[in-house]
Amino acid sequence: MNVVITAGGTGGHFYPALALAEEFCRQDADTSVTLVGTGRPLEQTMMASTPWRMETLRVQGVAGRGMWSVIKALLLIPGAVWRCLRLLRASQTDLVVGTGGYTSPPVVVAALLLGIPRAVVELNAIPGIANRVLGPLANRIFVSFERAKPYFRAGKVSVVGTPLRRAFVAPPPSLGSGRIATLLVCGGSQGAQAMNSIVLKAVQTSSLIRSRVAVIHQAGVNDVDRVSQAYRQMNVKAEVVPFIQDMPRTLRRADLVICRCGALTLSEIAACAKPSILIPFPQATHHHQESNARVVERAGAGIVLLQPTLTGARLAEEIEGLLDRPERVRHMAEHSLRLRNTEAAETMVHECYRLLGKNPPERTMTDGV
Repeated sequence: MNVVITAGGTGGHFYPALALAEEFCRQDADTSVTLVGTGRPLEQTMMASTPWRMETLRVQGVAGRGMWSVIKALLLIPGAVWRCLRLLRASQTDLVVGTGGYTSPPVVVAALLLGIPRAVVELNAIPGIANRVLGPLANRIFVSFERAKPYFRAGKVSVVGTPLRRAFVAPPPSLGSGRIATLLVCGGSQGAQAMNSIVLKAVQTSSLIRSRVAVIHQAGVNDVDRVSQAYRQMNVKAEVVPFIQDMPRTLRRADLVICRCGALTLSEIAACAKPSILIPFPQATHHHQESNARVVERAGAGIVLLQPTLTGARLAEEIEGLLDRPERVRHMAEHSLRLRNTEAAETMVHECYRLLGKNPPERTMTDGV
């Protein structure tokens, strides 16, 4: 079987695409997978250790852009669709899977024109623009949150969760005592300068945090030097990196996570049963990050703090409160574990087999908990 999966833009789109590629090949080693991205350095980094090839498209996003930028982005679509038509024909594609973002529309439209079956993956509680447009063109739609279901035709959509890489399938570490010794700060695959500044101010404000907690901080390529210098000046033990390649291992080391609220990040946190302080990206389309975060908060697994009103002192207060209440931390970890779902990729692949009129392989995944 030949499968093409769109994977461009950010880690939130790319890693689910890798998880699906991994699962397709695990189910059938003869499956050929091609990923379609933008060719950005971050994508190349994420592809470096994988066996699959990537084709690139010259496309741009439209959400949150000015009129001329939107017009420029729309003018790129016909050429991208034409390139996708040639790609799908050349690879004799049997199935196209779109994971959202601006690489998806040209590939899915080309698949429609060629009569190739199409599946769409929507990870957020409030669907993005690309998937709202592509919903009517898809044969199957997979969503992570129940709240996303009404945006699509009922007969096409299934709530299955977020596809995670196999490294997250291993059982999570022991919930432990609730003591916070290691704090992980993660602003998404590209970092988050505003969130970085708030966290640094919180650490500077609190001598308790500085004396009791080691920090792992994914700062992003553009902010890693500033963040590293700030921790050195405060004499705080911190590992500061531009990008975390091995997120499963890093999450398992952490006792508390401060992060943005993309659906993938939240699913990975739950897979590792970690409590979290959630700071949604305020400019996210349709405020979907806050909607994602509220699901975790209602489950008792996280604390939501909105960036526009958040100060370093307020964040320090929340962290100190958890440092002094290990029973609450453990309680949050228990509720995070209840959100764990590591079977989404396998479920999606099996549904894709059915879409193609093929018998899916027997289910083999064991969650381990």
